[in-house]
This record gives sequence, C-alpha cells and structure tokens, in this order.
Amino acid sequence: MKGPSSAVSIRRKSGATRLLWSVFGACLVAAVIGYKPVVIVHGLFDSSGEFVELLRFIDQSHPGTNVSVFDLFDRSSSLQPLWKQVEGFKAAIYPIMQNAADGVHFICYSQGGLICRGILSTLPDHNVHSFISLSSPQAGQYGDTNYLKYLFPQFMKFNLFHFCYTSVGQRISICNFWKDPHHMDMYVNSSDYLALLNSERPNPNSTVWKKNFLRIKKLVLIGGPDDGVITPWQSSQFGFYDDNETVVEIKDQDLYLRDVFGLKTLNARGDLFLCSMAGVEHINWHSNYTVFNTCIEKWLV
Repeated sequence: MKGPSSAVSIRRKSGATRLLWSVFGACLVAAVIGYKPVVIVHGLFDSSGEFVELLRFIDQSHPGTNVSVFDLFDRSSSLQPLWKQVEGFKAAIYPIMQNAADGVHFICYSQGGLICRGILSTLPDHNVHSFISLSSPQAGQYGDTNYLKYLFPQFMKFNLFHFCYTSVGQRISICNFWKDPHHMDMYVNSSDYLALLNSERPNPNSTVWKKNFLRIKKLVLIGGPDDGVITPWQSSQFGFYDDNETVVEIKDQDLYLRDVFGLKTLNARGDLFLCSMAGVEHINWHSNYTVFNTCIEKWLV
C-alpha cells in the first residue's frame, strides 16, 4: 500500500513532466513560427538592466526568441559621440545579423533610436526587418528637461547652442542631436550627426545611406504627449518645431516631403507606422505592458 509520501512523489513527477512538455512546446512553437532575433539598444544613462520587463514581455508573447541587450556605452559612457557608439554597437550586432538568415528586429529606446539609425544608414548588408523606435528624438531635441539641467546646469534651452554647436560640444552625444529651431544655420553647419543623417547638411553619402536605410521592412515610431523628456514629443515621430516653436508634423516636414532618407518611400510602401500613447512617462516606455501589447508585439514576428 502506497503512503502519502508516494502520492506526493507522483504529483511532483507529474508536475515536472508538465513543465518539461511546456518548455518543449515553447521551443517547438518558436522553431515552427521562426521568431526572428531581437536586438535592444538602450538610451542615455541606461544599461541592459533597465529592460528586464521588456525581455519578460517578449518571452511571454514570443517564447524562445533570442533577445540581445548590450552593456555598451552604458551609464556615463552613453555621453560619448554618437558615431563612436554607432561603430561599437555595429561591431557587436553584426555577428547576430550574420547568423540570422531571416533577419532581425531592432527595438531602440530614446538616444538608442538615433544610434540604430546610424547603423541602418551605414551598414549596406544589414537585415533588419522591423525597426521599432521607442520614444527616440528622431527629429532632434530642444527642451529644458531634467537631463539637460543635470548635464548643463549653466545653460537653458535658449542658449545651449553656444556650447553644442562647437567642436567640443559635438563630442557629447546629446549635442549631436540638439536642434535649436532659432539657430538652424548653426545647427546645419555644426551638427556632425543628426544633420548628416537627415541630409539637412550636404552629405556625399546621402544616396547610399538612403538605400541602406530602406532595407528595413517596417518602421514603427512610438511616442506620446506625456513623455516629459523628448521635446517636442512629436520628435519621436519626426515632427519638430518651426522657428515659432509650433510643431510641424512628420508629413509636413521638409525631410519627408523631399524623401531625403526614405520616410515618404516607406509610407508609400505601407511600411511606416506611428503609435501614440498618452499617460506614459519617458522612463516607462519599455516596462509598460500596454505599450508593448499595442505598439510592439505585433512587429516581432
């Protein structure tokens, strides 16, 4: 006659069997569906540890997905010039691309969205399927935020151009995308990064960069009015201020109308998507399940 301990043992074995079948099933689903690897690039002052929730969301919705987050240029190192960061991340990410026959997905947060654009523009054989730009100042930054006050306590938004538009200023990442709508000539002539990516400054590589960028299959631009850091928040969707600090939306921007690096082409292809969500602060975009469920999950296939 079996005692109570035997019954417990049987239940434990049964539970272990169910767990094994669950893991096997998840792996089988991933193998059959073929989820593409996901690469996450962090933002200013971030590191891989900030993305625990996002990794959990991806694992729950797309089990078995290979997700990579790099501890490169993290924390204070994220202030290094963006071209330097582009080269560093490119070297780390390229082997993942080479081992992904069906391509990879990018989720690029805040400043990381600009780094990803640099990678996509300068890498002729990338295989990025979905480029998900998560609250990134794609059209530039111009606003008094906590980051600005911390980094430049002697400057306000209206006089930061005195520093940013110098050779010394351009050695700091935030100055690489600081875009003062009242000093556009200085921005165009001094910006070593964003003005080149946007072809706002003559760039002999613009045609090649546009071709490279258009290798992506989907561009997803995520942002919202309660962000509190990206200013204006519409910059996350390529909107920006005119010289009166009135926001000009993406489709009325010169860089869209002239299709300087491919936004209009992507829209014509049906591959440009904007996802706006109120009530999300900047530091919470990657840990908010509603954001993931609404704006990200569907593109990770």
